[in-house]
Amino acid sequence: MSEIGTEIDAVVFDVLGTLVDEPAGLRAGIRELAPALDEFGVERLLSLWQRHIEREQRRVLDGDRPYLTSDVLDLEAARVVADAAGVDEPAAVAALALSARRLPPWHDTVAGLARIAERFPLIGLSNASRTALLGINAHAGLRWHQALSAEDARTYKPDPAVYQLAVTVSGLPPERLLMVAAHAWDLRGAQGLGLRTAYVARPVGDPPAASDRFDLHADDLAGVADQLDHAQR
Repeated sequence: MSEIGTEIDAVVFDVLGTLVDEPAGLRAGIRELAPALDEFGVERLLSLWQRHIEREQRRVLDGDRPYLTSDVLDLEAARVVADAAGVDEPAAVAALALSARRLPPWHDTVAGLARIAERFPLIGLSNASRTALLGINAHAGLRWHQALSAEDARTYKPDPAVYQLAVTVSGLPPERLLMVAAHAWDLRGAQGLGLRTAYVARPVGDPPAASDRFDLHADDLAGVADQLDHAQR
């Protein structure tokens, strides 16, 4: 495990949840929509949003619905949340949908990316649309050498076609890429195509199961960087 820094040539990062705190941004949008809500009410509406996105992405993956960008799904989720909050103003719904692009970075994200970028090309790989990813990157100050959207594959992770985007763009064999994510399901998808994997713990992630075998485990991006650097020490 400690030698992985000499075995990879580029690092691929999940964005939502791994580098930015998606629930925090959505909570802020929900509070703007309905300022009178208490914390319980905010969490209830956040759960409605998350369940809608997860369900509709799964329908796309299962072939039960044609591909739609994350922008469309975010607007749908915003309408569901606004209906539940008793808000029917189109401008307010649109503003809530855009909160999915105003996501704060985790405290270690910007410095961690900068450190890893000193040694490796960085590729962002997100289920967010191209337009949404541009907004997310700009708002959170994310540094990339290349940012790829699942929109280019017209499907969503963990479909192998999304991970193939990073393989194709890098021009590298899959085993020379390291996929970093806070979601075990995402890393399993990357493993299916032959990428190396690094799990980074986040409060909103999907922790590994006992049967998962990822190449690296870290508490934050500094931990990922430390392990990548270890081989050169």
